[in-house]
Amino acid sequence: MDTANPSLVSGLKMTGNGSEMSKNPTLVCVPIMADSIDKMVANMVKAKASTADLVEIRLDSLKNFNPFQDLKVLIKECPLPTLFTYRPVWEGGMYDGDEKERLDALQLAMELGADYIDVELKVAHEFIKSIDGKKPEKIKVIVSSHNYQNTPSVEDLGNLVAKIQSTGADIVKIATTAVDITDVARIFQITVHTQVPIIGLVMGERGLISRILCAKFGGYLTFGTLEPGVISAPGQPTINDLLNLYNFRQLGPDTKVYGVIGKPVGHSKSPILYNEAFKSVGFNGVYVHLLVDDLAKFLRTYSSTDFAGFSCTIPHKEAAVKCCDEVDPVAKSIGAVNCIVRNQSDGTLFGYNTDYIGAISAIEDGLRARYNISSITGSPLAGKLFVVIGAGGAGKALAYGAKQKGARVAIANRTYERARELADVVGGDALSLDDLASFHPEDGMILANTTSIGMQPKIDETPIPKNALKYYSLVFDAVYTPIITRLLREAEENGAVIVSGLEMFIGQAYEQYERFTGLPAPKEQFRRTLSKY
Repeated sequence: MDTANPSLVSGLKMTGNGSEMSKNPTLVCVPIMADSIDKMVANMVKAKASTADLVEIRLDSLKNFNPFQDLKVLIKECPLPTLFTYRPVWEGGMYDGDEKERLDALQLAMELGADYIDVELKVAHEFIKSIDGKKPEKIKVIVSSHNYQNTPSVEDLGNLVAKIQSTGADIVKIATTAVDITDVARIFQITVHTQVPIIGLVMGERGLISRILCAKFGGYLTFGTLEPGVISAPGQPTINDLLNLYNFRQLGPDTKVYGVIGKPVGHSKSPILYNEAFKSVGFNGVYVHLLVDDLAKFLRTYSSTDFAGFSCTIPHKEAAVKCCDEVDPVAKSIGAVNCIVRNQSDGTLFGYNTDYIGAISAIEDGLRARYNISSITGSPLAGKLFVVIGAGGAGKALAYGAKQKGARVAIANRTYERARELADVVGGDALSLDDLASFHPEDGMILANTTSIGMQPKIDETPIPKNALKYYSLVFDAVYTPIITRLLREAEENGAVIVSGLEMFIGQAYEQYERFTGLPAPKEQFRRTLSKY
């Protein structure tokens, strides 16, 4: 197995023409894909307004294309430097015509004043030979290779770079596919060690970090689309997200990387929260989505101190306990870690659990407000029957937290055996999810859903029938997309106090932010940021 480790990247040469304010020279390129010249020109103007550095004009997306006439218009009308790509079907593009006509069009673009042209490795030798002596000084030829299956080993990637260089390319472009997020580490390694300008990108959701962190590891350019979903390759972020969510221009070789590890993970609002907070205090970090299949493999691969801290979500919280060198005693007794911090002096991993603090304090606040109880009188959970749905990491955290506050605990789970196991650990009762409908030992119970039932896109689901909710005085749901789930809506209709997963999310985020940065959490800002979403 190839676990390349992009260890601390020092000594990267910072050259190029990023904006004055930029910490890195990596260019941001907007792909222009449209079926008419007019639409292309309109999108070029939008790209300029979005502060892109250049545009990639995908000639293969045009319905009708008259090379001489259209190229002149595109080059003349474009307010930004131009990169022309005419991608054939055999390399993942849309052009399915005569090969000579295709290459002639690229040569014409070069002669008419394009800044860059992209040719595929398969035809590069011949093409570069054919333009020998005709190539204008300013134009750069990008020679590209696309692999839609996987990401080869570091050795194979190194050989591929050499092969591309041997064509006479000015810029090397390699796009591979992420089968696993650890594949991206190999591209980082190649990017850092290649002497010529290189574009190294990994396609697909597991490859997203390659498109953001190329600014840290010295990539020549990255792509950002004008609007979500209108992409020229799988996994492209929007230029708006690149520049405003990930603060792309401010990333440099010394930027620390943080992220949320989960599967699925794309729905997480954590990157918005942390990146805005980092930006507001000038903290040199970036926080990204990390779609991880195998946690141990991920942590082994990204083992440099550059990868400084992680939030851990479903389904990795329990595995995280085994992956850390040291675990906080509370997290150990819960058996779940949702926050991993890497020691900057020796690289060891320390695991914490901030889930239960966030959720339990939000539930206590809800009860105090409902019954007008002062916070001096101890926990309003003491003596209450606290029913937890779910026996995974978050379920354990809440059961443990409630127990600590003096509540009696019952665990309901799809598989009764798992409910029984957790109930035995915290000294509570166990029932299956189906039993919940008729479970009514007393009134005024507390209910906490810690499963993903009711989460987008399955917003019509709920773990418990509406009529069973009348026995609860407070209902909490850990799901926060949507903020008001069907469970919470029906609980409120039954007169219960409701506490959304957003409250738990904000509470646990305060704690994590402080562990990541050593700075006090900007609580007001966190609330403001989330209220926008």
